[in-house]
Amino acid sequence: MNEPFGGFYRGKTVLVTGDTGFKGSWLAVWLNYLGANVIGYALEPPSKPSNFAASCLERRITHVYGDVRDYGCLEKVFQYHRPEMVFHLAAQSLVRLSYENARYTFDVNMMGTVNMLEAARRTESVKAVVTITSDKCYRNVGWEWGYRETDPLGGYDPYSASKACAEMAIAVYQNATFQRAASPASDLAIASTRAGNVIGGGDWASDRIVPDTIRAIASDRDIVVRSPDATRPWQHVLEPLSAYLWLGVLLTKDRSYCSSWNIGPGDAQILTVKVVVTGILQRWSTASQLVIEPENSQREALLLRLDCSKAACHLKWRSTWVMDQTLDAIVSWYKRFYSSNGEDMYPFTVQQIDEYTECARRMNVAWACA
Repeated sequence: MNEPFGGFYRGKTVLVTGDTGFKGSWLAVWLNYLGANVIGYALEPPSKPSNFAASCLERRITHVYGDVRDYGCLEKVFQYHRPEMVFHLAAQSLVRLSYENARYTFDVNMMGTVNMLEAARRTESVKAVVTITSDKCYRNVGWEWGYRETDPLGGYDPYSASKACAEMAIAVYQNATFQRAASPASDLAIASTRAGNVIGGGDWASDRIVPDTIRAIASDRDIVVRSPDATRPWQHVLEPLSAYLWLGVLLTKDRSYCSSWNIGPGDAQILTVKVVVTGILQRWSTASQLVIEPENSQREALLLRLDCSKAACHLKWRSTWVMDQTLDAIVSWYKRFYSSNGEDMYPFTVQQIDEYTECARRMNVAWACA
């Protein structure tokens, strides 16, 4: 049987910024499982518990504690470890926090991206960079159809605007003329990815609906929802990660993939917050209930969709799990964690990766059959 991603990552040195975060830790687990030499660069885990700690990643990968705002420290990591591939996930990822600390949000999301790209273009070993921004980088005008990669960027909150700024910086660094100003031989392949709302086991971030629901269940409280009818393109964390990993493979083969890519689920996965919370509560068989307390501020858009036809056509990528499978995986992960009494969650996380990969293989998705 073929290895996923054609065995591309086996033995390769891969740098993951933000590996202590939710998505970054899942990516580090998957890369480690694929046989890569994983170098992580991030601050302390943003929550306690965290997937980084639960999966005992610090003893499985080479992790460096550092801030992407510190260019000197970041550059030393690039020069010392000489990565061949970079996945940039380090970010301030919370919309509400961006209102409280706008300067920090711009500094991390925009200048942190610039620092990473600058270090990458000055490190000859780096062949490809996959940067992760957000679906919120688009100027949201509330229309019913999905945003395409060619639609205007922008944002009316610091988080969205900072991601749009990061995208503009990425476009500069993708330019071959600019790259060669630093090194005449530079030929760095760079792509940006814009994913919708990502959910999965191991997320304990504040002000996110799935972690809030899990915390309520774990402490026998009701879950309070402020925007039950808010619609989001929900997808399990493994969905965008599979696209990032596949894009990394393709970037090393063909510079035509140096572009921006929407990564999201089909329309069947675009559901309200109320549906997602109810699905989790039903699967857990808990006494916790859904309590709706409407909020008037409307700081987050009620409707946000992505048109992912470009990824489907050119990457041959598509989402694999439907919402029932996603919610089953989420609830089983957290149930295992809370019943494990501190057990290493890495094997169970890998088990879910295997289940997801096998499902993608049965669907003949390109990365799983490479």
